[in-house]
Parts: sequence; C-alpha cells; structure tokens
Amino acid sequence: MGSKKKQEGAVAASPGTEKAGTRKSKPVRDSFTFPESDYALIDLLKARALGAGREVKKSEILRAALAALTALPLEELLKTLDGVERIKTGRPTKDPER
Repeated sequence: MGSKKKQEGAVAASPGTEKAGTRKSKPVRDSFTFPESDYALIDLLKARALGAGREVKKSEILRAALAALTALPLEELLKTLDGVERIKTGRPTKDPER
C-alpha cells in the first residue's frame, strides 16, 4: 500500500525537467572540526536569531553562511577566506595513557 505512493513520488519528475530549487535535496551527514571561537559564533548567531523570535538550528546557520558566501563576488570571497584560520584536519590522536 505504501509502495504505490513511493513509486508515484519517484516518477513524478525526471532530472532536468524541474525548476531549480523546487526539488528537495537529500540531507548529507558530515563531520568536521571547528576552532572553539568559531563554534561560539554559531551559538551567538543562534541566540541573535532567537532574540528576534526565530529559532534556528546549527545547520541552518551554516547553510545561510554558504548562501551568503556564494553571493559574494570572487574578490570578496577570497578576501573572506583569507581571514579564516587554517586548522589541522582529522581526528585528534588518542591519549596513550588511556
């Protein structure tokens, strides 16, 4: 019974025939490292939005930042990226005493 509904949704539109932005994209889970100061900025932005009456999730803050960066001219984007601290990627090593 539920499979008919899934089939209808799957065939509703073929790639390339939809308008941009109308199709829901599949969420992707990811894990990355932030400096504590940047992580605190996310909390600050969440608090500012909440103060204005809008509750937001961390992922919404990051997606809004991506949208804002995408709208920048290349020169401004590069200038902004130059201001971001480069950090070592990957997971921290485990403490050998444990």
